[in-house]
Amino acid sequence: MRLLIVEDEKRLAVSLAKGLRAEGFAVDVVHDGLEGLHLAGEGTYDLIVLDIMLPGMNGYRVCAALRAAGNDVPILMLTAKDGEYDEAEGLDTGADDYLTKPFSYVVLVARVKALLRRRGSAGASPVLRVGTLSVDTATRRVHRGDTEVALTAKEFAVLEQLAIRAGQIVGKPEILEHVWDFAYDGDPNIIEVYISALRRKLGATTIQTVRGAGYRLVAV
Repeated sequence: MRLLIVEDEKRLAVSLAKGLRAEGFAVDVVHDGLEGLHLAGEGTYDLIVLDIMLPGMNGYRVCAALRAAGNDVPILMLTAKDGEYDEAEGLDTGADDYLTKPFSYVVLVARVKALLRRRGSAGASPVLRVGTLSVDTATRRVHRGDTEVALTAKEFAVLEQLAIRAGQIVGKPEILEHVWDFAYDGDPNIIEVYISALRRKLGATTIQTVRGAGYRLVAV
């Protein structure tokens, strides 16, 4: 899943991004409200972590603008302020949750995952099934029949993108966009490393290569 952090405290933003990437998320980071609004409107994000006190445009206005445009992405607001009025204002503008600084990183991750589960439960089932393979996007666990298959965070993220569009061709650019952040400028062939690892763990015929187009997850 792809997250956007809009936070002007650069050390905090970098720290949060590093931790969330270790959890298997693709994370983009910006430090300005206007830039955050632009990216949120142009990109495809599963959740936004949005600070309130920002240069360019504050978090309240960013949140309100996104909601006015019909963007229903879950928003977790961060603020150094403390008080019922601030929380009420944040929620009134359309935020889904609110966290006051300083906060525990463990609490932030729990809030992020709870918001993503809530969003998933309101729509499609969090468990994706492809033949005997089941991919639980809420618990991030994978089973082949009754046997659990241990995957790294990045392996799971790649598999999740294939499972969401099971039977369809998913190109490398699409996988890169959702699994790696927009600042990634490394070799796009890194995807082949993860595809090979997934084939070893799930079975060689589970993921087909479509030359010049991408990959397809099939039922086996």
